[in-house]
Amino acid sequence: MTAFPLEQLQAKVRAGLLEADPAQLAVAELLDRLARQLPDWKPERRGPLAFLRRGKQASPPRGLYVHGEVGRGKTMLMDLFYNSVSFAPKRRSHFHEFMADVHERIAVARRTHPGDPMPVVAESIVSEARLLCFDELQVTDIADAMILGRLFEHLFASGIVVVATSNSTPATLYERGLNRQLFLPFIALVQVHMDVAELQSARDYRLERLAGLPLYFCPADDRASAELDAHWDRLTGHQCGCAETLDVKGRQLRVPQAAMGIARFSFHDLCEVPLGTVDYLRLAHTYHTVVVDGIPRLDRDRREVSRRFINLIDTLYDNKVCLIASAAAEPEALCEDPVTAKVFERTVSRLMEMRSADYVASRGATRDGDGIAAGQAEG
Repeated sequence: MTAFPLEQLQAKVRAGLLEADPAQLAVAELLDRLARQLPDWKPERRGPLAFLRRGKQASPPRGLYVHGEVGRGKTMLMDLFYNSVSFAPKRRSHFHEFMADVHERIAVARRTHPGDPMPVVAESIVSEARLLCFDELQVTDIADAMILGRLFEHLFASGIVVVATSNSTPATLYERGLNRQLFLPFIALVQVHMDVAELQSARDYRLERLAGLPLYFCPADDRASAELDAHWDRLTGHQCGCAETLDVKGRQLRVPQAAMGIARFSFHDLCEVPLGTVDYLRLAHTYHTVVVDGIPRLDRDRREVSRRFINLIDTLYDNKVCLIASAAAEPEALCEDPVTAKVFERTVSRLMEMRSADYVASRGATRDGDGIAAGQAEG
């Protein structure tokens, strides 16, 4: 039987994998309490959006909304909670991914059902998961903001339990957004159905784990591969990671290895297959750190590959994603194609900046919703 979150956290501290942090322990206690309550709640669906609860607990337990600055350990704690909960059905996803799925369900419901699509969408979500866990709940899109209140009114009425992490307090979600008054009912629902806890750790573990360490290694030999392995272990707390599949406008984008908000690819996986800006944006919005093995020299026979690589670096840079990479040469020597060289100058500049301590440190202040996962750090 998997240990509950608090016990898992304490075990990692005793094993020396994590340092004791009172703020993390306090949030782990709240997650632990919820993990113990869930097995006593026995929902049974009877008709559309109508539920008869059986068992020791007549109503669903309150969910939990955990907020705090980047790098404090929110994703790590969510990992411990989600993996320890035997309650089913359950679903965990990045909030952006969840909302993309919701928009697709709304489009289908409008084609197949007359009237308001929201009850139909809520019913389909509840049929698949009674526990929803969201990483990085951030609202920046007006289309998302306009439907969240109505959607979650139905979801909470159905007895769904929500656990979420965010860099923002509920009260500051979608702050200064267009027509924000239409979004306020969602904030009210969060406060009614979820406990709100701040992860007040004073330490940014993400910066501590990367402080003073190189992020770009050349040549791309066995030593460089070992350095990338070491970074992976350092940042994930020695998790092996697993393959994931992301939906990109109805297509599937395969991620060979992912854990704790970090994704690892070979250069071939990212730039020698037909991917574009929308794919790279999907990665940038899902993972706060991308590890790339084996960036080659780019000659005139690889102009299409060079174009994709330039696009990839621009997208990661603009979204303040941390890049850790091995390459055949230093950035200024990667492009061997005179036709591409002028455009590649910006890529060289960005690659140099992305390996700097200032770039890593700037991410927490400028990027909505993501931070570097570093054992105790979160995305």
